[in-house]
Amino acid sequence: QVQLAESGGGLVQAGGSLRLSCAASGRAFGTYSMGWFRQAPGKEREFVAAISWSDSRTYYGNSVKGRFTISRDNAKNTVSLQMNSLKPEDSAVYYCATADTSIATTTTDFRSWAQGTQVTVSS
Repeated sequence: QVQLAESGGGLVQAGGSLRLSCAASGRAFGTYSMGWFRQAPGKEREFVAAISWSDSRTYYGNSVKGRFTISRDNAKNTVSLQMNSLKPEDSAVYYCATADTSIATTTTDFRSWAQGTQVTVSS
């Protein structure tokens, strides 16, 4: 079982940037893929980004491609999500999660979930 702790959420104006981080513990960090999802009120949980454990290949949801960047630091057991050019529609609770598969982009691929951190983008 992996324990996850997020940080970095908050309020930002449209066009601004935020960086989310997720610290993992409880299992060797390099043995699982990491991902970010988000969920806005009344909407389904949406895939944002993921990074593979095997080759650090990255995957992005269509709505964030070109604006968000996922990265992992195996030495610090952390995964980060750099969010640039933020839009009001990016407002949501963001969750990091772990997956055992090398390619993971759906909620069913992911096993352990963090509590979530709120991101609010004002217009």
